[in-house]
Formats: sequence, C-alpha cells, structure tokens
Amino acid sequence: MPVVRFPALMKYYVDNQSEFSAEGSTIRELLDKVLILYPTLKTHLFDSNGDLRRHFNIFVNGTHIRDLDGMDTPLKENDKVILMASAAGG
Repeated sequence: MPVVRFPALMKYYVDNQSEFSAEGSTIRELLDKVLILYPTLKTHLFDSNGDLRRHFNIFVNGTHIRDLDGMDTPLKENDKVILMASAAGG
C-alpha cells in the first residue's frame, strides 16, 4: 500500500499521525479512502466544487502530480505520497 505523509499542522485530523498506509490505485482513489477514515479532512483538502485547494500540493515519490497525471496519477505498492500545504509570508 502507498504511504501518505501529512504536514504537521494537519496531524490533528488524522489521529496525530504524520504518515500511514492507505489503499488506492490513483491519487483520487487514495484520497477518497483517506476521507472515509478521516472525513473532517475534506474541507481542508477540497473546495466547494470538489477541487483540490490551491494551497495544497501533492507529490508522488518527490514529483508533483501536476507533472504526472494529476488526480489520476497511478500509484504502486511502495509509492510515497506527500501532501504539502503551501506557505506564504513576507
């Protein structure tokens, strides 16, 4: 199963875990499964249209999903999926 890593600020919503395994053959499927386990994440990850929020970036094995197949990026057994919130400031 792929391993999902969450940013420290979001550990609260996933039982204080920074990473865990989750099923899914694509990013979309994986996030659907994660949201079944942790439904309070939905509003933090997705906007009202069901699109991934702009301030969230998803990487598979270090490559941004926008450079792969987006939410339809296929996943393999040992893939590492990292959700990363963008930071802004000045």
